[in-house]
This record gives sequence, C-alpha cells and structure tokens, in this order.
Amino acid sequence: MEFSKEEFKKEVTNNLKVLFRRSIEDASQVQLFQAVAYAVKDYIVDMWMETHKQYEKQDAKTVYYLSMEFLMGRALGNCMINLKAYKEIREALEELGIDPDVIEDTEPDAALGNGGLGRLAACFLDSLSSLGYPAYGCGIRYKYGMFEQKIENGYQVEVPDNWLKNGNPFEIKRAEYAVEVKFGGYVKMVRDAVSGRDRFVQEDCQSVRAVPYDLPVVGYGNNVVNTLRIWDAEAINNFNLDSFDKGDYQKAVEQENLARTICEVLYPNDNHMAGKELRLKQQYFFVSASIQSAVAKYMKNHDDIRKLHEKVCFQLNDTHPTVTVAELMRILLDDYFLEWDEAWEVVKKCCAYTNHTIMAEALEKWPISLFKALLPRVYQIVEEINRQFENMLKEKYPGNGEKIKQMAILYDGQVRMANLAIVGGFSVNGVAALHTEILKKQQLRDFYELWPEKFNNKTNGITQRRFLLHGNPLLAEWVTDKVGDGWITDLPVIRGLVPYADDAEAREEFMKIKYQNKLRLTKYIKEHNGIDVDPNSIFDVQVKRLHEYKRQLLNILHVMHLYEKIKENPAMEFYPRTFIFGAKASAGYRRAKAIIKLINSVGDVVNNDPLVAGRIKVVFIENYRVSNAEWIFAAADVSEQISTASKEASGTGNMKFMLNGAITLGTMDGANVEIVEEVGAENAVIFGLSADEVISYENNGGYHPRAIYERDSEIHRVLDRLVDGTYSAGNPQLFRELYDSLVDVDQYFILKDFRSYEEAQKQIEARYRDREGWARSAILNVACCGKFSSDRTIEEYVKDIWHLEKVTVTM
Repeated sequence: MEFSKEEFKKEVTNNLKVLFRRSIEDASQVQLFQAVAYAVKDYIVDMWMETHKQYEKQDAKTVYYLSMEFLMGRALGNCMINLKAYKEIREALEELGIDPDVIEDTEPDAALGNGGLGRLAACFLDSLSSLGYPAYGCGIRYKYGMFEQKIENGYQVEVPDNWLKNGNPFEIKRAEYAVEVKFGGYVKMVRDAVSGRDRFVQEDCQSVRAVPYDLPVVGYGNNVVNTLRIWDAEAINNFNLDSFDKGDYQKAVEQENLARTICEVLYPNDNHMAGKELRLKQQYFFVSASIQSAVAKYMKNHDDIRKLHEKVCFQLNDTHPTVTVAELMRILLDDYFLEWDEAWEVVKKCCAYTNHTIMAEALEKWPISLFKALLPRVYQIVEEINRQFENMLKEKYPGNGEKIKQMAILYDGQVRMANLAIVGGFSVNGVAALHTEILKKQQLRDFYELWPEKFNNKTNGITQRRFLLHGNPLLAEWVTDKVGDGWITDLPVIRGLVPYADDAEAREEFMKIKYQNKLRLTKYIKEHNGIDVDPNSIFDVQVKRLHEYKRQLLNILHVMHLYEKIKENPAMEFYPRTFIFGAKASAGYRRAKAIIKLINSVGDVVNNDPLVAGRIKVVFIENYRVSNAEWIFAAADVSEQISTASKEASGTGNMKFMLNGAITLGTMDGANVEIVEEVGAENAVIFGLSADEVISYENNGGYHPRAIYERDSEIHRVLDRLVDGTYSAGNPQLFRELYDSLVDVDQYFILKDFRSYEEAQKQIEARYRDREGWARSAILNVACCGKFSSDRTIEEYVKDIWHLEKVTVTM
C-alpha cells in the first residue's frame, strides 16, 4: 500500500480529538503515542484482513507456533520499518511538531517474554510474515510479564511490569473466538445420544473462558500481516451468589480468582507447589485454547478431521507447550469421536518439537499427582500413550529395563514432557549443529537410536530488520551504501562488504559509526546509572539471562582479578575497559541474584577507586530488554559468549552482536561454533574447554576445583575477596555461597577455564590496540553473518518440517 503523509497526519490529529479530546499542543506523551499507534494500526488493518482472505482463498497450510514467550519489544518502530514507511512517518510527525524519538520511547516493551526463547519466537514471526508464509503465534497475554527489574543497593528487586496500564493500541480483542478451558474435577464416561458411542466428560471442574487478543505481525514491504494471538482468561461466572449466601466467600469468587492468576505473570516462582500448579495451568490454558481455535478454524472450511495435518502444523517451542500432544488427542477423541488409532495418526503428523536445552533440569517434568488432579482427562490420555509406547519398547528391547527408565513418559512419579513430545511428534530439532549432535549422542540418544528420521538441526537466527535496520540506523545506512538494500530481505547479500575490510577509508567510516553508537550508549548509561564511561574504552559486553552456566560469574571474577593486578602495579600497561552487564535472574533463583549483587558491589568499589580511575568501569544496566538491547548491540566492541561448552543450545545474542560488528569472545559452544566457521577463527577469540572435554569430566570425574584454588595464588586471592569483606563491607559472608560453589563443586568449570579466559582477554586488548586490524575483523563479522538470519532458519523449517506455501497479497 502506498503511504500518504497527509492522510497519516490527518489520522493522528483526528485520533487525538476523538480519543482524548486533545490537540497536539495539550496532549500528553502517552496520548500522542496512542494517537500515532492507532493511525499506524489503521494503515495495517486492511492488509491484515486481505492477508487472511488470501489464506482462506488459497486454502493455505498454516503453522501454529506455540510458545510461552514472545519477546516482541516495541511494536511501533517495527511496524514503521516493515511498512517501509519509517522515514515518511518520522517526517510526518516532525511536520506536526511531534518528536518521533519521544513517541517511540514512550511505548512500553510488550512484557510477553524474558530471554532468548521469546526473542527467537518474535524473530520467527517477523520472518514468517516477511517471507509470506501463513502463521499464527500463540501465547499468553500476561498482565505483568516476568517483572520489571529494579536495582536497589545492588540487589535485584522485582516489581510488576504493568505494560498494559494505558492499554495496547495494536491489539484487537476477538471475543467471538473465545473458548472454554477446564481444570480439575473428575472424568465420567457417558453414552452420546447422537452417535450412540461412549465418550468422556469432565465434571465438577473449574472453567475459564480463554479470550484471544490479536496483534499484527507485519511482513517487510510485502503487504502480508500474520497474527500473534495471545490469550487472556476471564471468569465464566464472575460471582456465585449461592456460595456467598452460604458463607463460602472464597468459593463465590473462585472462578474470577482463577482467571486472574492464570495470566498475571510469566514464569511464576515454582519453588513451591502452588507455583508449579500455576505454571501447569498456564501451559495447558494457552495450549488448549490455541488448539481448539485452530481445529475450529480448520473445520470451518473442511469436513474431514483426519486430514488436519494437511493444513495445520503445531510447532512446540521447547517443552512448555508439549501438552499439545495429549490435548489434541483429547479433542479428536472426545469432540470428534475418532477411534484411538485414527486420532493418534493425526496427532503424530501434526506435532513438531523444538528442543532448546541439553540441561536435564530444564526438560520439564510434572509430579503425576499434580498433573492427574489438574488435568484428569488429559492424564488418562497420557497414561494410554505411555502404556502403548512402553509395550512397543518391551517388544523391541526385551528385558532392557534401562530403556524404559530413560524413555518412558511416566516414570518415577513424574510426567516427562520432552518424552511426550518426541513420542507424539514427527520432528525433533535442535537449534545449533553442536546442540543437535549432543542431543543425539547424549540427552536424547535412546530416542535418536529408535527414530533417527525424526531428528534434524535448525540453527537459530535473528531478524536483521529489527537488530540492524531499526536498531543501528547509522550502520544500516553504511551497509546499504556499500552493497545496496537487498540485505534487508536477503542477509547473505551483506557478504559484499568483504572487500571493504581491506579498504582504509571504509574501515575509518566503520569505526566512526561505532564511536557514535558508543556515544549514544554512554549517554544512556549516564542518565540511568549515573556513571561516566569513556567511549574510547573497549566496550566489553555480556547481556543475557542470568544463569550460572552462562558464567557471568567468570566475567566478574576476571574484573576482580584485573582490579587486583592494577592495584598491585599501578604502572602496568592496560587499555581502558568498560565492562557492561545486563541480566534478569528468575525471582526464585537465589544464586543468580547473588551474582547480580556481586557485579554491582564490584562496580561500586572499582568505579570509586581513584587508583583505577579511567582504566576500568563496571556497569550493570537495569531492566535489560529489547529496546535498550538495540543500543547495546550497536555500541559493543566485544561480545561475551562464555557459557560452559555443551550447555548453551544456540544463543542468539551472539548473532546480534556479530551483525553489529562486535567480535566474539567465547567458548566453542552453541552457535559460536558456526560463527567461527563463518567468520574465521582469526576474527574471533576462543578459549576454554571443549564440549567433549566438559562432557568427559561430567561423566568420568577427575575435575577438582579446590586443587586449582590451592595451587594458583592469584585465583586464590580473587576467591578470597568474596569472603573477606572487600565487596561486602560489614557482611563478609554475603558471597559465601558463591565462594563455596566454586571451591567445592564448580559445576560450570569456572576455575578450570579462568586462565584460558584471562589469556583470551589479553588477546582482545592486543587486537584492539591495532585499530586497523580490529576494524577489519569487525567489518568481516558483519559481512559474514548472512547465515544467521531467521529468514534462513524459517526457510529450513518450511522445507523440512512445515511444508508451507508462500502467499502473495496485493493491495
């Protein structure tokens, strides 16, 4: 559609009058943002409707991407970019006297996700739309997201992220597609009057109404608008007067309370049974609602449920939505009266599972007692799936109880959700080449030996439209000037930058752009942290979810080591460094929160010591999220990707940094392996144990961290600083748990890798001193990132798993 600035300006001013009875001059920033957002949405709606008309007209197969998280960030800028009207809309706003930067910054980040899992889902939706493939994203409309992170006295404090307090102008409530979701009660078999068959019904249960809110996902310049459907929960009966009159006041508002709690927060603390129950309710709630909706949509235009797989594919994004297998069986058996074998064949052709972790504790397992009580009919179905699967295993591996132990869905009082997904699906994929090989050889070896044809790799990717075109406009313009704008929809085109790595003038241009982006982040840090940082220093950045295996602790221990070295020898040669961290820790993850406190405590000491002034700064960026991540990626010199080898499934932050010209400092883990393959080992800095070495230590023993602590005086000194009050005046034992975890166990091989990491950091400094060589490597990182577009990943899913056809939308 052709964009008209004049029509757009009229729409904005009209929205202010109609919605708020305000003019531009007397409207608040929030009102101005909403007036602009509604104008953009109105521009999108016709394309949205036409897209779905074309899907129906062509009877297009659709993928339903089921995920607990969709870390979408701010919608306005993304829509402006993908409408190819970013410049025009900004000009229109400026002509109205409205600051477009203020408008974009006024929008809250949509609190629908937390880490890489949710951002990956958002990138995939962007690529699906930009490539013209029919898709729905399906998730939950969280009221408060995970949380907004505040740092108070160095500690993480979680406060509600009330992102919906002013409404969301981009969403549309679709009450006509509401469905009922049931919990608890008991299952009774009854004779169906119409079919004469026995069927199962759930009685004396709690029910909520799942109501969808649709958000547009705009494709880049192709008129395609797919849908992110997020489900809210409403009470079917808000108030039970009979229970109230009997004095049972809690029972009177039971349904209202249930509906409210289901959608309040992402990942409620599950350190207690109530938290586990709420998490399971959330997962079943959005899965059941999504599948009911998808099946109803299919049956609207088709009359044979047995052919559902021809038009529908459910992609399960990690273990959270894997109850899909049993819920789809329930719908086919109880609502469409298929026989078991018929229904099972349909399910096995509809469900595909993406594994995002090799860590056993992250492969979800539910206590059978909880699962059975909360989802009684679904549990019956899981029992039967498990019974038939175990019988098959006993026939194939007679007398091999170890196979049952490893592969059964129900075992040792638990429902093992990853096993359910593998048994009930036709595809199992890892998300990086190394990760997939580890799954096949280690965690899921028995399943791979049984069904090798199910396993495949789909290395993750990111959308260049969000993380370069929008997030780093200076570099995006430079890239386009050098190689044209084809990279926006075909990222491998960016390889045309390779010759410019050897062009002195291009290198100088590139480094000036990096400096401007560092100035932008320097200003942000000053405004939000009150810390002055030197934009000429090395910006060494680690921003990601806080987990011990990601080894933020290794990073800050090395900072502590450098601090000791400089104090010991103030005249030592040292290039100034700014160490930038950003991370949220799960509310119940005590040790991760202690690491955040340590980072901030080290910063307080180092940043205020005149002995190291101008040499080291430590910054912890509060409430790390998509909107500030864009600025961080653009400014980074060094990309810290230092997870324990074999633990990171893929990582996508590594790709975002690479796209923005940062050099990877990392282990050979996850997608780091493929980054090094693409850019060359000489343009990254790699250290540490290999995945095979880590796995060998874990399986065979032989690692003794205390021996390193006792043998290496400098490591000994750094660890002692955790418990001598240097960073915890008045409470020397504040970091005792971190100290003990390193000296006694060191599960993630921090001490083992410490010296290798130190040497890698020395390489970084030596390389950075060679400005021309550094610029050359940085440009080559940008030039060699073509593989890591989510467009490529989606094309691989389409070819190997989903088998979709592109749809063209003309306006």
